[in-house]
Amino acid sequence: MGLIEGVLNLLFGNGRNVIRDTAGAFVENADAAGGREVALRRATLEQFAQEFTLPRRGLFDRVMDGLNRLPRPALALGTIGLMVAAMVDPVWFASRMQGIALVPEPLWWLLGGIVSFYFGARHQTKTQEYTRTIAETLARAPEVTRNIGALRALDAGAGGRLEGAGPNPALDDWRRGDD
Repeated sequence: MGLIEGVLNLLFGNGRNVIRDTAGAFVENADAAGGREVALRRATLEQFAQEFTLPRRGLFDRVMDGLNRLPRPALALGTIGLMVAAMVDPVWFASRMQGIALVPEPLWWLLGGIVSFYFGARHQTKTQEYTRTIAETLARAPEVTRNIGALRALDAGAGGRLEGAGPNPALDDWRRGDD
């Protein structure tokens, strides 16, 4: 018995497993690899999301954002107002349009450039905000994938559970009644 005990202590003694340790030198541990993969994906998505996170804004920034939102509605409402004015008082409208006809062409080009830059900058800002929301959505993808797998397991009758869901006594009773 002493020889067998000595061999077993050599292989499994002191809280270690020589067979597992030796095999680990040649074969990757699947659990550890999965954990590293999850950590890598999480870190990648967090870094991606950080690139598009907006800093907290003060009162001045919020007021300026409010002012930046005025030109588009003002242009739309002003155009509608001009159409209404043309129908209500055509003479008044015609006299205002004669004044606009006197504006020199370089000033029209300047106005066009200003409006183009304003709307171009606004488009860029909105695109960056959209990209940030896409990054946040991608960060939730692993949880959604796990939940879909649990739903498919439930559908197949395998008894899977959604992530974060506790025990369901009513469902357990129902399952026991079918068996």
